[in-house]
This record gives sequence, C-alpha cells and structure tokens, in this order.
Amino acid sequence: MKKIVLVIMGLIFFFGSVSAYQVNIESPDTLSVGKPLIVTGTTTFGIGTPIDVVLSYQQTTSTEVRRKIVYVQSDKTFKVVFDTTDLKKGTYKVEVPVNGQGDSVTTRLVNLVDRSDEIYISSPTQQYYNGKLYVTGTLSSDVNSGFQIEVSDSNYASVFGPTYVNTNYLGVFSADIPLSGPGDYEVTFTDAKGYIGSRVFTVLGQETASAVTTIPTTMTVLSAHGRSSRDNPVYFVVKPTYGTVTLYTSSSIDWVIEYIDERGVLHMINNEGEINPEKIDIAAKGKPIYVKIYPYKYSVTTEAFLYAENANSVSLSPTIPVPFGTPAGSVPTETPQSALSPFAGLLATGVVSVCGIYGRRDLFTNS
Repeated sequence: MKKIVLVIMGLIFFFGSVSAYQVNIESPDTLSVGKPLIVTGTTTFGIGTPIDVVLSYQQTTSTEVRRKIVYVQSDKTFKVVFDTTDLKKGTYKVEVPVNGQGDSVTTRLVNLVDRSDEIYISSPTQQYYNGKLYVTGTLSSDVNSGFQIEVSDSNYASVFGPTYVNTNYLGVFSADIPLSGPGDYEVTFTDAKGYIGSRVFTVLGQETASAVTTIPTTMTVLSAHGRSSRDNPVYFVVKPTYGTVTLYTSSSIDWVIEYIDERGVLHMINNEGEINPEKIDIAAKGKPIYVKIYPYKYSVTTEAFLYAENANSVSLSPTIPVPFGTPAGSVPTETPQSALSPFAGLLATGVVSVCGIYGRRDLFTNS
C-alpha cells in the first residue's frame, strides 16, 4: 500500500514539473523606428523546441503585425530580430504565447519613437567618387552641440566611425567621410538621447577623381568643389543645356555667388545666410556660365560646392576666367583694368602722357 502511494506521489510530482516550463524574454523599453528590435529569451524547454514570438501594435486593442518562429538553442536561449523600418511610432507588445509558470515573463512593451524628421540633409545623396563622401545638413534637435555618425557599406560592415560631429547655433553640420571606393553607404545619426535616423548615399564611380564632373543624361544633379575664402574665391565653369539651369551651393556657410550669364552681365547673389543654400535659376542657350563663390565672412576658409541641374558639366576653373576681368593664367592686381570705367581709363592714359612731358612736379603744382 505504501509503495502505491509513493508511486502516485512520484507521478504527480513528475507531471507537475513537466507543466512548469518557464520562458523569460527581454527587449528594449524604447526604440527608434528603423532600428532592429532584438528580442532575447531563456527557457526550460528542450533544445530545438519551436517558439512563437509575436509583435503586436497596442491601441485600444492589440493588432498583430509580425510573427516569427525561433528554436531553442543548446544553451536554452533563443533570439529573434524584428525589422521596424516601415512601422509607425507608438506602443508595441512583444509576446511569447505559451503557458509559462512560476517566474515566467512572456510579454514586454516597447515604445517606438520616430525622430527622422529632425534631420535635414542638404548635400546630394548621389555623388561621384573622389575619395570622400560629403555630408552636410541640419539637425534641429542638437543646436550648438553635436552627435555621432557611423557609416556602413551595403554589407552592413562599418567603414567609418562612430565619430563625433559638431553643430553650430543653427544645428548645421558638415562632415567629410573617407571612402575606399564607390557603392551604397548608410550614414547613421545618434545623439545623447539615442538613435535619430539614417540616410543612404550612393557613390558612383568615375575614371579619374578630377575636379570636372560629367554624368549621364539620366542624372539631374552635377557638382564640383574647391577651397575658397573671401580673399581667394573659387571659380567654376558651367556648360548648360538649353532651358533653365539651376545652380546652388551647400548650406552651413553664408556663401556669396557671383556669376556672368551668357550675355556677359555680372550678377551677385547673397540672400540666404547660413541656414539655406544660395540658389539661382538662369535661362541658358548652351553657352558657358562663369561662377565665382566665396564666403561672406573673412574668417572662413573652407570647401565650396557648386551643384547644377539641367547642365552638361560643372568644372573647377584652375584660373580666373576671362569674363571676370583677368586673363586666364595671369595674376590679378588690386585694381583690374576691367574694373575701371572708360573715362577712368582715358584719364589714366592722359596722366601718363602729361607726366612724360612735364614731369610730376609740373602736373600737380601751380609753379
């Protein structure tokens, strides 16, 4: 009789222990949209046991948006990753729908936040390879501070950073990122509050990393760049197509644009300050347009970018173009002859002639 009682108690204990499987999951409390949602777990289930992990959107009711099956590993753990790229911000629930007992934790709440609208990128997302990727823009949430950027290639391998980038009092930033070759690169932005967002840039190949940029007719934006200061402006030559040509600079610097149109008329543009790029539309008939760019402030020396739409090419001029008044290849003087009016030119010629005959004393004295 005692043996029967012991057997029954043993069976009760056995079946009780079988039903007391435990599952515990972990996930972040807050995550930015676009970042992978990683859910990890431990369990007393056997190796290879399939486990459902469900991601649901929480409002007044719960709506399932993702479901994945994972298998228990040899160390009694499991892991699943949910892509959040196309999810809207809000509260989500991660759940393993099993009958865990004891200390099991089978549900976690995750708050997805979206900060992607805090970033404005002003540099082109498609550039030609010249050894660097140029990223400029504005980060509205990090004024007078900074953030971290990290760059990865199409295989998700890190190629640059994390590196700290400063912002000015308007949140404007600029970064030159060294690259080993063309390809697609994802730039990720993170600050003290966490992940902000990411942008993908496409770097195209070209035969030589020259200052001249010519791209296929399917492309609409061309660019060239060179170092510029107030005392030493940078010059460009734009070869337009027929129609309206749009030219613009990068932001973050208060640029001044001077250009000579096809009729030979000089124009000066300085409307936007540091917040937005200077931008102009020019009616063109295929003749070259000559452009000069320099910073408004004398204290600034940096890289000046010129972008063009509806143009055949944009090139950096190694000399001062002739239409700006100084012959190509010559050294400009403080007062170029082209800056003098016809009357001033005649006056200067007359002074030389008179000085040659009478001498400077006779010309400028009454005696």
